[in-house]
Amino acid sequence: MDLGPGRRGAPPRFVLRDVSDKNRQGKRTARERLAEEREKQKSVEKRRRVLIVGASVVCVLGLAAVIGVVAANTGKDDGSKSAGPVVVPSGALGKDGLAIPVGRESAKSTLTVWEDFRCPACKAFETVYRPTIHELTDSGQLKAEYHLATIIDGNAGGTGSRNAANAAACAQDVGKFTAYHDVLYDNQPAETDDGYAENSKLIELAGKVDGLDTPAFRTCVEKGTHSSWVEKSAAAFRKGGFRGTPTVLLDGRNIYQDQTMTPAKLKQLVQQADNG
Repeated sequence: MDLGPGRRGAPPRFVLRDVSDKNRQGKRTARERLAEEREKQKSVEKRRRVLIVGASVVCVLGLAAVIGVVAANTGKDDGSKSAGPVVVPSGALGKDGLAIPVGRESAKSTLTVWEDFRCPACKAFETVYRPTIHELTDSGQLKAEYHLATIIDGNAGGTGSRNAANAAACAQDVGKFTAYHDVLYDNQPAETDDGYAENSKLIELAGKVDGLDTPAFRTCVEKGTHSSWVEKSAAAFRKGGFRGTPTVLLDGRNIYQDQTMTPAKLKQLVQQADNG
């Protein structure tokens, strides 16, 4: 068929161009839709990152085996002082008696843990690593030293970090620190809920530990017997230059720097030191 100019077949040329124009327009529209979708995804990702950082205001979680890396924040503990003398919990060790030890003193490896009972990342660490830590401390292969911080009180406001730490120190006085420490994390309120500011809540949770809910424990909690000690520990945390809680050191080495760390690897390192 002759499709030259002025012939009866000429119109198809316009039809073909029209189809081609539509195809090009369709491609442009598809590209525009793709660009818009990419921008939406970028926006969603940006909001997600902001939410992650915001939800973890003061906590940094560097162990890949726990939840992943959360943005670090040094915390803004206000460093307020409580009236009264510094009363060191029974059995506390180290400089100024700021470390609560768990496990045998003769263990070749020492795990130093800085924690805040209001910190969600601390709870995440405890949830994943607790069974391994208990196994190693119970077997005498590892000594853990717990230091209590209060950075969320300074960032989010309230006194729950301090009051919970005081209650944990009261539990230490009667040899119940480990059990009560675990109960506090198992029942941790939301980060924005200062539930542990209520001494009644801390005493209620003591009922979950055999033999802890006694008149002596209640008095220790209600009077804040160890509150000044807690604030001294918080001051040591601020001066230590740590990035956030939890901070976990194995024989002085910050194992957050090892993104391959897992409970199994921690156990292997401790057992190698014990056998060496």
